[in-house]
Amino acid sequence: MDALSLTPSTDCQPGTKISLLRQRAQIMAVIRAFFHERDVLEVQTPHLGQAPASDPYLSALTVIDSTGKRRYLQTSPEYAMKRLLVLGSGSVYQLDKAFRDDEHGRLHQCEFTLLEWYRLGFNEHKLMSEIDDLLRLILNTNKAVRLSYAEVFLDHFKINPHCVDSNILKTLVKQHCGDIVGLDHPSKDDLLNVLFSRVIEPALGHETPCFIYDYPASQAALAKLKCVDGSEVAARFELFYKGIELANGYHELQDVEVHRQRFSQDLLIRKQHNLPIVPLDDAFMQALESGLPDCAGVALGVDRLVMLALKQATIQAVMV
Repeated sequence: MDALSLTPSTDCQPGTKISLLRQRAQIMAVIRAFFHERDVLEVQTPHLGQAPASDPYLSALTVIDSTGKRRYLQTSPEYAMKRLLVLGSGSVYQLDKAFRDDEHGRLHQCEFTLLEWYRLGFNEHKLMSEIDDLLRLILNTNKAVRLSYAEVFLDHFKINPHCVDSNILKTLVKQHCGDIVGLDHPSKDDLLNVLFSRVIEPALGHETPCFIYDYPASQAALAKLKCVDGSEVAARFELFYKGIELANGYHELQDVEVHRQRFSQDLLIRKQHNLPIVPLDDAFMQALESGLPDCAGVALGVDRLVMLALKQATIQAVMV
């Protein structure tokens, strides 16, 4: 029999096929060999933490332990891996589970596999080249295309997203997307995100993978900022293939005070949107005080990668 006898009991435990699991295991082996050849250390960090990521667009699953203390399942191993970098680990990668609440659909699952890695001495463009090498090995793709965030908005809407007026964006959203529920008082980033996700993203990377880079400074998350053509932008990129987002990476922010400012802004956005106010990761902040080395990092969705490699329609088809 090829099909597993497991009967799904929750959204996080779907069925699959043994043949697909064997192919998935082969892809995992290729990934590990890829990093071994580059002398990148494999690590495993705790799934449970004292604090989640402050990112208002990520919702952490919580656990109450036997003492009544609230703990958080990792949405990403980022903070723990950066603590290792501070301790002198050198370049590291992790191939492990991550957890996010309210993640459902053919490309989403509340429990999923994430490949995250950090390369010392890399900037975002050098890391893009390494990701491209991995994709060509696993997906047998041609060399990826690289387009700036400004280029794709100019191509689709004839605007510069870094300096366009919000009223123009509202008109474009109405024209291309109609009325969007929940956007009664949208920010400029809300409007840009709607246009990007609804119009631009589905068109990306259908022939070959596509990196979009130099996002607006307001969407930097934990990426450094830089000036390009008179506009301050984030040293950040995302990777798309077949209209699907595969990865999100940064030239990592090092300044501890700027970290504090961005965490405070995250908490403000959470408050404005009536989202849970979460504690900050004190251990991570203490590590940053010691100095994060210059590096670039990326998180790549393994289940989506395997789904594409095995030509399946959903990530559930390649997961247990």
